[in-house]
Amino acid sequence: MLGEDLDLRDLQRTGRVGRIDVQITSKKGETRGDIYISSSLDRAETAILAASLETIDRVGPCVARVAVESIEDIRVTKRRRIVERAKELLLDHFDEGAIDSYILLDEVREAIRIEKIEAIGEDKVPGGPNVVDSDAIIIVEGRADVINLLKYGIKNAVAVEGTNVPETIVDLSDKKTATAFLDGDRGGELILRELLQIADIDFVAFSPRGKSVEDMARKEIIKALRNKIPVEYVREQYYAEDGERRPIAKAPSENSGPVPAVEPAPSPEPAPKEPSSLRDHLERVSGHMVARFLSADFSVLSEVRADEIEHTLEGMSGQIAGVVADTAVDQRLLDRLVGRGVEFVAARDFSGVIKRPLSVRLMKLP
Repeated sequence: MLGEDLDLRDLQRTGRVGRIDVQITSKKGETRGDIYISSSLDRAETAILAASLETIDRVGPCVARVAVESIEDIRVTKRRRIVERAKELLLDHFDEGAIDSYILLDEVREAIRIEKIEAIGEDKVPGGPNVVDSDAIIIVEGRADVINLLKYGIKNAVAVEGTNVPETIVDLSDKKTATAFLDGDRGGELILRELLQIADIDFVAFSPRGKSVEDMARKEIIKALRNKIPVEYVREQYYAEDGERRPIAKAPSENSGPVPAVEPAPSPEPAPKEPSSLRDHLERVSGHMVARFLSADFSVLSEVRADEIEHTLEGMSGQIAGVVADTAVDQRLLDRLVGRGVEFVAARDFSGVIKRPLSVRLMKLP
């Protein structure tokens, strides 16, 4: 009817008309089909072909009716899809902002620091590049802690990597001023106990309770190291359950310096200069028969006579980070302090304390 140029069989044979797909559904004896025909004909030829299909009135023995619902240019449809998808990719899959040269420099510097981790001694313990040459070392728990300290420019850290302290760490602590800086969890407590038994530790720096050294920010690390305290303040806590402890004698280091003595006074007098670290508070309170309630930044919340701790504790509101008292602390008082959520208690003695809570650090005044 349309001539040889538009004969459907010839158009399919030459590829100008693609495969004819029919999707059929039957319901109550009636059959409906959707016919999809792909064509590479031009607009006029496609319109003629579509109109010719509507002249079909029978399919086999059945009466049929054909109606053209739509003619779409696939190229336009695909182009529209490409544009919409490109918008999604542009909004969702590109990093915000331009490349910052400072960020690139920080990443390169960090990579250089990480590459500077060295294997030290026969045990090949990971440490910073200045461990061997420095006269002071920082003993941390693992390789990740060393990397984090290197990230902030601290190059004299060395890792024990477990509770089995390597001989290399023991030898280094004998020759250098050693500061133990471990995680604020049960694992850190166990490693510190082991270090105090076999190594020559001079200072202890406490990380926040429940936080790892590898997760600490630069400000937190500097604050913790600045507030390190002599090992004598904490040694009794870790040997109280172990019976007799092995004394470790060591000549005072040039870096550590002597602990200044505080003369006792008949009545509590305010310090001429506000202490800025836990060590300062320990030295100021020792011998003065006073007690101080401290905040997280070691500022004084309240200072009272040593025998008024319990009475003052009842009337205090807010968070108390710790207590430093020139008196003996018994089990009853310790339990009450633990109930207030303190992180540390420093006292002249812990008389009658049988149950030592793991959530609180106990320290003895000099």
